[in-house]
Amino acid sequence: MKHSEFWQVLEETFGAGYGRSVAEDLVLSAVGGRTAARALQDGVPPRVVWDAVCDEMDLDEATRWRHRIDPRERPRGPAR
Repeated sequence: MKHSEFWQVLEETFGAGYGRSVAEDLVLSAVGGRTAARALQDGVPPRVVWDAVCDEMDLDEATRWRHRIDPRERPRGPAR
């Protein structure tokens, strides 16, 4: 997963405004008690950060792997 893919699936999953809030405000224990934005700045791989977001937000497997789907075919919002 690239940084650009992380931000794209975060926005697709939560929306632009809320996605940014999740990245800036949600503290993720799986990445050392940092926010997603801070973890990325500190060099944590985007895939590890995305997994931490998915775990913390209790997102399903379809959402966890959405970055593997062609962007034109991705659903918006959390998978159901």
